[in-house]
Amino acid sequence: MPAALAALAALALAGCSGGDVTHARVPKGEESGPGMAMGGAGGGEVPPPPRPTEGALRWTLPRGWTQEDGSGMRFATLKAPARGKLDVSVVVLPGPAGGELANVNRWRGQIGLPPMDEAAMAGARKTVKTKAGEVALYDFTSGGTVKSRLVAGLIVVEGNTWFVKMVGDLDPVVASRRDFIRIVESLRLD
Repeated sequence: MPAALAALAALALAGCSGGDVTHARVPKGEESGPGMAMGGAGGGEVPPPPRPTEGALRWTLPRGWTQEDGSGMRFATLKAPARGKLDVSVVVLPGPAGGELANVNRWRGQIGLPPMDEAAMAGARKTVKTKAGEVALYDFTSGGTVKSRLVAGLIVVEGNTWFVKMVGDLDPVVASRRDFIRIVESLRLD
């Protein structure tokens, strides 16, 4: 059954395109929440939403960032204080969720870049060490006159694959990148 769910999720994610945010409603056996504690850089502690968070990642939001609960496959939406087209999401899927290469190529396709092979992916991968484990981090910028940029990381925690992704127009992604990396660095299991 978990393999079937992972395959279904991979097919659903493969259908995502462009910068449009789409989601599907998936029945939940047990609700989970972002389990996020705000703080750092002068932010005050804010209790997480009243949802069970067992096995969920936690993170710290930089000053000025906010969070909304997700629905469907989206675990949470993070909002940066940047102007322009920008989407920051946290998604969790069971198992390997199609694998790292398939997800990297899906992300590249979302901003109009061609797929890459394993060797190119290994060259593009940066590793960020966190309290939750190592995050594979990627940073891609599209070509053309109107540039898009995507910074995304993935980590497998307790058999689930977590995706933390920021995508949008070049300027707001550049303006938010340092804070986004701080969020990734703060990933932990409490």
